[in-house]
Amino acid sequence: MTMYNPAHPGEILREYLGTVKAKEAAKRLCVARSTLSRLLNGRAAFTAAMALRLSDAFGTEPGMWLDLQQQYDLWHASKRKRPKVEKFSRAA
Repeated sequence: MTMYNPAHPGEILREYLGTVKAKEAAKRLCVARSTLSRLLNGRAAFTAAMALRLSDAFGTEPGMWLDLQQQYDLWHASKRKRPKVEKFSRAA
């Protein structure tokens, strides 16, 4: 499976917000403006709780936001050096 460099979900959220200012969006989502800012700028990960809020706000599936976050996290993890692990043999 070839993975590509996916956008942070904050970039997608920016598109959903359109012209709505961060302060107003944070108020509607019942989060601190600093929390929303970290998400929009890719400095924080989307949680299940935030996915549910976004689902309520935009009519999206909460799993969509979590999937975006997971794809982003997996791609970045795949680019970091990691130890060589030993395979397990399957018992009969």
